[in-house]
Amino acid sequence: MIRVGIGGWTFEPWRGGAFYPEHWPIKRELEYASRHLTAIEINGTYYSGFKPATFATWRDTAPEGFVFTLKASRFCTNRKVLAEAGPSVEKFVRQGIVELGDKLGPILWQFMATKKFDADDFAAFLQLLPSSEAGVELRHAVQVRHESFADPVFVAMCRTAGVAIVFADSTEYPAIADVTGPFVYARIESAVEEEPLGYAPDVLDGWAAMAKAWAAGGEPDGLPYVSRDAAAVPRDTFMFFISGAKVRNPAAAQALIGRL
Repeated sequence: MIRVGIGGWTFEPWRGGAFYPEHWPIKRELEYASRHLTAIEINGTYYSGFKPATFATWRDTAPEGFVFTLKASRFCTNRKVLAEAGPSVEKFVRQGIVELGDKLGPILWQFMATKKFDADDFAAFLQLLPSSEAGVELRHAVQVRHESFADPVFVAMCRTAGVAIVFADSTEYPAIADVTGPFVYARIESAVEEEPLGYAPDVLDGWAAMAKAWAAGGEPDGLPYVSRDAAAVPRDTFMFFISGAKVRNPAAAQALIGRL
């Protein structure tokens, strides 16, 4: 499956016709967004915890087949010694995220752009990531944003752990395109406001081709790889239009869904 979405669903500039129809009730924005996209990355979980009932409400509001990915708590990743994150990781996964059931997608563990690669410490962190919680499978993706992670050792440890390295198309930090997990997680972060769809049509055509290649088990040409040797097996693919000219991201996501 290829799923395409945006970050969150509450953003004032999306109202009034930009994404949500005129006078659409704020309380029904998730209902609308989940029927015009195929996934949403929840960023609120990075800043605070939520009750199990909240995850259950999100689950029941979205249609069958829709998927939520969750950005893990900053208390897990924004720390000097990652090996000491065990209690924070446990608190995050046990807050009730399993209430999402089969609508629970990968967990995104995002690191600050100043965080440098420490092989021993990062390996210890990967060992803290649980494979399941209360009988629900957990999938993990890591987004690193410092050039020191462009290291074959880092790629190999993620591949061994079955953890995906996030491919992020950004003008602010380097990207790593190596496929290391049983799924692909891409964040497209460079929308521009002067383009009605956030990106030129040919650029969106390119993202569609990449999504199809990833889903088929390929490694698209023209991307920055460290060690390009992933197994050629089909993979679920998640693509999120994030950041940049945020007001354009829903249009970009819908345009990509149309192309797919």
